[in-house]
This record gives sequence, structure tokens and C-alpha cells, in this order.
Amino acid sequence: MFTKLLQALKDTRRTIVFTEGTDARILEAASRLIAEDLMNVILIGAKDEVTAAAQKGGFDVAKAEIIDPANYDGFDEMVSTLVALRKGKMTEEECRALCAKGNYFGTMLVKMGKADALLGGATYSTADTVRPALQIIKTKPGAHLVSSSFIMFREGKDGPETYCMGDCAINIAYTDRVDADGNVVLSAADQLAEVAVETGRTAAFFGIDPKIALLSFSTKGSGKGATVPLSQAATQKAKELAPDLAIDGEMQFDAAVSPVVGQLKFPGSQVAGYANTFIFPCIEAGNIGYKIAQRLGGFDAYGPILQGLNAPINDLSRGCNAEEVYKMAIITAGMA
Repeated sequence: MFTKLLQALKDTRRTIVFTEGTDARILEAASRLIAEDLMNVILIGAKDEVTAAAQKGGFDVAKAEIIDPANYDGFDEMVSTLVALRKGKMTEEECRALCAKGNYFGTMLVKMGKADALLGGATYSTADTVRPALQIIKTKPGAHLVSSSFIMFREGKDGPETYCMGDCAINIAYTDRVDADGNVVLSAADQLAEVAVETGRTAAFFGIDPKIALLSFSTKGSGKGATVPLSQAATQKAKELAPDLAIDGEMQFDAAVSPVVGQLKFPGSQVAGYANTFIFPCIEAGNIGYKIAQRLGGFDAYGPILQGLNAPINDLSRGCNAEEVYKMAIITAGMA
């Protein structure tokens, strides 16, 4: 799964910034990335604290650039840039306080071209990683929201198995966005459809030929209520957004993955029974679903991979280990 990414990193040198430079898992992963000469590494934190933590764990990060926001020569320029980006929404004093925080400081390094990508979340919450990304990096042209996906991977008895799941970490629920007059400017179905298409694009980036199933407790109208109408409408909108992608729904998970069940419940579908990219109608289903696959199914979960941003900013689970940090760093830098 990482062959394409590793080749990209060999072809073009990238710089990644870690927002939590004293965390042992970050330091272990960083030392490995440096030893394998895969990318340039920036660690955020007080230099003596980062160095002490690295020595304590026996990690060699001598070739990493350690930047302490409190002693950064370009700090005033960074603050001025953030003030301009926020366009009156924050005072200079507020921007200065934010830039002193690792999550905002690291995001500003990406915005100002000092780094190509950012990886955080070992100790920060997902919200604390996404918020500065939304305020500073912002969404790419054509994107209306940030979403996430997980790449699920395991070695099966018949070879490697790779799937993509979204959104399992960012969008809690899909509701219509309205303007001050109550007019719908972006429907819930439009949002879920965009998540489906973005997740399909992410799947393709990781070598999956996406067959995208919008999941539900209903298959082709067998159930009523709750999120069924949302999944039905989003399926049609996603097909219109990306006619080049194989997309179908709404369908139950067994119909999505079992050819026998899929063709029985959803005859004629190109996706039912063969899906490898799964779109959940709400965060509860998505978050529970990927963790069941991870903990009971033996899948490695890589993510959340953030979708819709202008630059690669990715989040870690606070329960991650050093191996997951290492691989997420390769993913994140490779996306640049």
C-alpha cells in the first residue's frame, strides 16, 4: 500500500511538521523517518524539552529541526500573517496567543511554506487539529466541507485486503446549511454526497479501485425513516457529482460486501456485494464501524485522513502507537 507513497517521497523531498515534539511516539517515529532519510522533520517544542525526551527514549532526532514558538525569529511575521488571514475576526493579541500554541504554530508553518504537511493529534483532540486547518489552510476550490476517511488494511488468507471508510471522525451529522433568510445553501444530501466523492478519490489515491457504497440499515428502500432518505438522496447527488465513479446505495453492510446478499437485495448493482469504500450516514455509525473492524477484524486503521483541505493536514488518534505515527507521516507527506 505504501509503495506509491515511498516512491513519491524519493522523487520529491518533503518537510513534515509534528505539533507535539516531546511525545515519545512522535519522537520514535521521527527518528525512524530520519534514519531512513524519507523526509525532513520539524518538531515543535522547547529545544531542551524535546532533546531530553528524545534522550530518555533513546531516539536520535539530531537531524530534525526543533522549533520553539517562544524563540522563533519569524514569530512576528507569523502573527501578522494570521491577523491578515482572520480579517478582523481576531485581534493581534489573540493571534499572538494562538501562534504560541503548537497546533496553530505548525499550521502556520505549512501556510507560510516552511513545511509541506502537518501531522498532529497524539495529544491534541481532533477539533484542535481541524480548527486551525479550517481557519488557516481552508478548503480547496470546489470543496464545501472538511471530511475524513480511514484506510483499513490487513493481510488476509488470500492476500492483502484494503478498504476505505468515511466519514468516521469529523462530521457529526448532516443537516441543511441555511442563510440568514432560512434558504438552504447546502443541503445535508449535498454534504454527504461530497463526502462520498472525496472518500472515493482518497481510496483511488491509495490504490483502491473505488466501489462506493452509501450505507444504511435499509437496502434499496427496504427501511423507512431516520437517515434512509439522506442516504438515498446523497447517492443520486454523488452519482451526478462524479459519474466516473462506481457509486450506489442506500444499502446495508451485508449487501455491500456479500455478492450473494448484494445481488439478492440489490440486483443489477455494480457496487452491491463488491464494495470497498464505505460511506456512513453519521459519525456514530462511522466511528463505531471502523473501530469494530480494527479491534475485532484485525485491520490496521490509518487515519483520520482529512479531505477537502488546501494542504495535507492529518490527525492522529490519541490512542496511536509509534508505528501508526510513522505510517501516517508517510501518508501525510506523500499526499503533498
